[in-house]
Amino acid sequence: MTQSIRVAVSTVILTLRRTESGDAVLALPLVLRTREPFADQWALPGGWLTTAESPVDASARTLSETTGLAPSYLEQLYAFGAVDRSPTRVVSIVYWALLRQDDVDAQSEAHRASGRAPENVRWFDIDDLPSLAFDHAKIIEYALWRLRNKVGYSRVAHGFLPSEFTLADLREAYEAILGKSLDPANFRRQVEASGNLLPTDRFRTGSHRPARLYRYNTDVALADRGPLGPEETSIR
Repeated sequence: MTQSIRVAVSTVILTLRRTESGDAVLALPLVLRTREPFADQWALPGGWLTTAESPVDASARTLSETTGLAPSYLEQLYAFGAVDRSPTRVVSIVYWALLRQDDVDAQSEAHRASGRAPENVRWFDIDDLPSLAFDHAKIIEYALWRLRNKVGYSRVAHGFLPSEFTLADLREAYEAILGKSLDPANFRRQVEASGNLLPTDRFRTGSHRPARLYRYNTDVALADRGPLGPEETSIR
């Protein structure tokens, strides 16, 4: 007997948040499953692809339904289809996106105010994840690998930052992504020589000396979409 194959979508949403000690760390939301298979285990937000929607639209819909989050851009990460990844034959198309923490807070608060916020969603630091359902640990590991590779040749770190930021803000994002400390002087020389940043005439003031604010050169794309059209990468 031929076994049917179902198509699901899952989404890896990453943000940069501060711990109680003040360190910036990568974090993502997980959903506690309420039914088998893998009942009472954490999983990435997701669901089934319907016949009336594209994979990217299904990713946006299931993400909104489960977490209340609505990123403006989703990028397809990979299709995971190992035969034994689920008790039934399931191929998962996985998307990922980056969100600023203030956007996460605002969207989550709006979701709670609507009375639709689920109780089985929780944020976890990327280096302190629980046991995960299916092959979702492998998916997250791959997403982190992709992020670390992309940060070296794109302005992907901008997904965690406001429109204007200091070089210390940017370095902190890089350090959280790469999982290591960077020399401030070398980092400044490299990013200023890249042509990706434009200095503004504004400064951030506080207890330390004023720090110049920068913005990204908008001529440099946040992510390389390649030959795909907007219908393949944009949420409608």
